Amino acid sequence: MADHRRALVTGGAGFIGSHLVDTLLDRGFRVTVLDNLNTGLRCNVAEAADFVEGDVRNPDDIARAFKQTPDIVCHLAGQASIRLAWANPGADLNVNVVGTLNILSAVKEHQTPRLLYASSMMVYGNPDVLPTPETAPALPVAHYGVTKFAAERYVALAAEDPEHPVAVTSFRMFNVFGPRQSLDNPYQGVLAIFLGHALRGEKITIHSDGEQSRDFVFVDDICRAWADAIDSPATFGRVFNLGSGRATTVNQLCDAVLRQFGLDRSTFEVNTAPAQLGDIRRSEAAIDAIAKTLAWHPEVDLEQGMATTVAWARGAGTGQ
Repeated sequence: MADHRRALVTGGAGFIGSHLVDTLLDRGFRVTVLDNLNTGLRCNVAEAADFVEGDVRNPDDIARAFKQTPDIVCHLAGQASIRLAWANPGADLNVNVVGTLNILSAVKEHQTPRLLYASSMMVYGNPDVLPTPETAPALPVAHYGVTKFAAERYVALAAEDPEHPVAVTSFRMFNVFGPRQSLDNPYQGVLAIFLGHALRGEKITIHSDGEQSRDFVFVDDICRAWADAIDSPATFGRVFNLGSGRATTVNQLCDAVLRQFGLDRSTFEVNTAPAQLGDIRRSEAAIDAIAKTLAWHPEVDLEQGMATTVAWARGAGTGQ
């Protein structure tokens, strides 16, 4: 049965956002996308969605996106590069914090009742406890993590506005991967960078000793959690981790990527380099809360997800 409610997805031409658009359309929602196409691609957006080219830093662009008043806003638009945030923290602040405040202002003006926000595991910094629960202190060690946590708190405070309370949920997403992730952007995630280099026959560079760990979660699993949460009152006013619940070292990741191409380090050049500024040492999500609240568990493991991503990349031809 069709769900005639309208969802606005900011950043909906990007990697995660475009997959969420597809998921929402599959569930019968009408969808509007707001994206400035800085890193997103117009071709990622399903034809069934309404597209507004615009920037969350520009209230006029947001007003155009809200012209068909949304019942749900999924706010994923943001500056997601840790390295670019170090280079220009002001720009990071404007996109991730001011942009979010602009969306919150529009949500209040249009009395939109539901908001879901894309936060990040970077809010934890270098946590003392692994797997890391949502109750762990937020002590970000990079500008990007600071802005994502600040915006997350603004979203939480919006829920408590007595004049127009909003049902909000924030997702601290770990290392999301899958088709449509840029494979030639050096500022994006490590898995996509490695896949891109292997696909093009270029050497892989591991920063630090490679024993730093990450939690990789497939994009389809992420979108299922977002969509399932929309009508779940148990998620209102809460923050959830979204990860696989398993840690993978960068060395393990490199070897797994090479296996996808029938290679190993004896047949493919792998170099090392110093650690990058703001890089975290260990990352692993505790996912008990989302499992208990939504009966959500990741269904696609790392090897399966990489195989799907490699097949997409080869079919795309450009590696994009």
